[in-house]
Amino acid sequence: MELQSAIRGRRSIRKFRPDPIPRNVLEELLETARWAPSWGNTQPWEITLITGEPLEAFRKANVAGMAAKEPLRTDVPMPEAWPETLKARYMGVGKAVVTSLGLVREDREGRFRHQLNMGAVFGAPCLAVVTVPRDILVEYAMLDAGLFLQTLALAAHDRGLGTCIMASAVHYADLLRRHGQIPEDRRIVIGVALGYPEAEAPVNRFERQRAAVADCVKWVE
Repeated sequence: MELQSAIRGRRSIRKFRPDPIPRNVLEELLETARWAPSWGNTQPWEITLITGEPLEAFRKANVAGMAAKEPLRTDVPMPEAWPETLKARYMGVGKAVVTSLGLVREDREGRFRHQLNMGAVFGAPCLAVVTVPRDILVEYAMLDAGLFLQTLALAAHDRGLGTCIMASAVHYADLLRRHGQIPEDRRIVIGVALGYPEAEAPVNRFERQRAAVADCVKWVE
């Protein structure tokens, strides 16, 4: 796939087919993604791939925690406030998602079901969990993790796979440690739903928005 097409065509997938991803395909994706840049070539990331019965067990536990509205237990603090411009973008994509699902604002039950579906990582057959060492400067490590994530997402798109980078997959870090066998000395950063997209699902086809270059670029000449 041509690079420009991959960058513009990649999108968050929120409905997956149940088909498992062959092990050799996952290995090829990781072989590509490991070439992502990092600060001083430190490559602080470690990736845990959860599939099969461990993933099903995590899904159930994660959904149960969300359904019970348990307090978050994340390794990385979740943002509590956004500047108005960023909040508007966040609200905009949320509205696009629920509209594509045929949900109206008053349908609280339907919206709650959607939230629980997020907790179930949208039915993806694989959850990739990105971690960094707990005892290093987290800001640089998070930058490196983001570079790895983008590389992984583009590599997956190139192979006909879809991804969704999901905070809701790491709301309860203790559950991921238990079901993903992740040690305490790793800081859990984010989860990535990975699988084959349901191509015709409206939630995977709505029009996406991006800020104009003029909104996010400053020229100093």
